[in-house]
Amino acid sequence: MPDAVPAGPSRVVVVDDHAMFRTGVKAEIGQAVRVVGEAADVDSAVEVITRTKPDVVLLDVHLPGGGGVEVLRRVHAVAPEQKFLALSVSDAAEDVIGVIRGGARGYVTKSINGAELVDAIRRVAEGDAVFSPRLAGFVLDAFSGAIDLATVDEDLDRLSQREREVLRLIARGYAYKEVARELFISIKTVETHVSSVLRKLQLSNRHQLTRWATDRRLV
Repeated sequence: MPDAVPAGPSRVVVVDDHAMFRTGVKAEIGQAVRVVGEAADVDSAVEVITRTKPDVVLLDVHLPGGGGVEVLRRVHAVAPEQKFLALSVSDAAEDVIGVIRGGARGYVTKSINGAELVDAIRRVAEGDAVFSPRLAGFVLDAFSGAIDLATVDEDLDRLSQREREVLRLIARGYAYKEVARELFISIKTVETHVSSVLRKLQLSNRHQLTRWATDRRLV
């Protein structure tokens, strides 16, 4: 049976490295839940979560200090019952699978509206698992063996976070100048990252890179 939810609104901690986004989330859900804390990086997230013991943590995937998976690892080491709902702009398979393997109860993207997010928080607090529709397919494929998790993890571990971001944008068809504009870096830096990605993954060209990413559902 799902764990019982305390009477009254769910107590929530919001973890995201963008202050404006945290403010927006609190404005959207603050009438329906109690936001008891917020954090912008791994260390502060672990501190506020273990101190406030919320019903649900809204957790971004990419955070300074090690990312959402590191928050999951450190909190679950001392509070294994703590419930997490990943809330991220990323819809990449490796991010979804990574946090679910780390112990999150669900994963929704930042395109979700306020009412849907409140419902997702409630369901996770009650013990359900919640996913945006497209992301649920990643999880099902991972369990069915359609995605080779060991291979994905091993290959992606060779890439830095910035290289992964460049990889996804290039695989989605972005031109170098568009990648540069999206990530606020120079075209020369984009070229350097692409060359590094091709070398680390032992690929020869952009076409092979796109096919590699598509086969692993990273785009």
